[in-house]
Amino acid sequence: METLWFILVGFMLTMYVVLDGFDLGVGAIHLFVAKTDVERRLVLQAIGPVWDGNEVWLVAAGGTLFFTFPRLYGASMSGFYLPLMIVLWLLMLRGLAVELRSHGNAVWVGVWDTLFCLASAVLPVLLGAGIANVVRGVPLNGQGYFFEALWTDLDPRSLNPGILDWYTVLIGVLAFTALVMHGAHFLALKTEGDLQTRARRVAARAWPATIVLTALGTAATFFVRSGLLINFGTRPWGAVFPILAIGGLVAARLFGARGRDAASLVASAFFLVGMLASSAFALYPDVLPATNAANSLTVANAAAPQYGLAVGLAWWILGMALAAIYFVLIYRLFWGKVRLADEGY
Repeated sequence: METLWFILVGFMLTMYVVLDGFDLGVGAIHLFVAKTDVERRLVLQAIGPVWDGNEVWLVAAGGTLFFTFPRLYGASMSGFYLPLMIVLWLLMLRGLAVELRSHGNAVWVGVWDTLFCLASAVLPVLLGAGIANVVRGVPLNGQGYFFEALWTDLDPRSLNPGILDWYTVLIGVLAFTALVMHGAHFLALKTEGDLQTRARRVAARAWPATIVLTALGTAATFFVRSGLLINFGTRPWGAVFPILAIGGLVAARLFGARGRDAASLVASAFFLVGMLASSAFALYPDVLPATNAANSLTVANAAAPQYGLAVGLAWWILGMALAAIYFVLIYRLFWGKVRLADEGY
């Protein structure tokens, strides 16, 4: 049961990255691809119906973590308090910018557009750095708690690392370029004309950067924690996940070069899924590794009692069924190219 919940929580976090990932990517590039107010309104119109629904996956994953792995939830919420608060403020700024830009004069429109772009660009870096912290390990004590400064000596192999070091920053930049590519493919799918052409150009330019950073990030990951290779050796079938990531990245460029925007978006989603699944596969059974391996939280010692996991599974299935219906309806309703409405944004 613990392993099942490990997979389900990973699934929810992956859905957040894939769905809200293109929102973040679109936000990070919208000042550069949209040259006029009309084009910027079109960009916001492309993500407007879905951006807040996409963020529900993050909230749902946090709530699920609370009742499935309470020790992990408690340790993470306290140890990552500072970056989590920064993420919360950035999410709030994005929402305010989207909703308030149409309620002010030209000066305020520019302010909200800038805040939306900055918040959308910084969020992927922080989220990528957060994933890198989990992969690298944190200074958990014997009671299962830890505290990390924003940075210490920038050495990821230190026994008392900070949130930011050269490794976590590298993975954060990789997350940024990957989501920029993902968002550019989505924007190309939803728009036409010059705006679509610029979005395709951004996707093409983000692709080689993502390739290089993926290679560097993978090498750095195994340098920081060589033990992550163990699961791939004992369970060779896990190689399907990195193959999925590589295949998705290659396919994204091939489809992009042919102007097949929907296929490019799906391919970049496969890349994100493959990367996250590879990380989860390599970490298992750890859910929060410690710099002192004896203190690591695993699916066994961090999980709730079996009764709670079983009851929670029944309610989770019902909740996910309702969420699936909602997402299918909303994406079908707003499918196709965006057209500028008379009101909003």
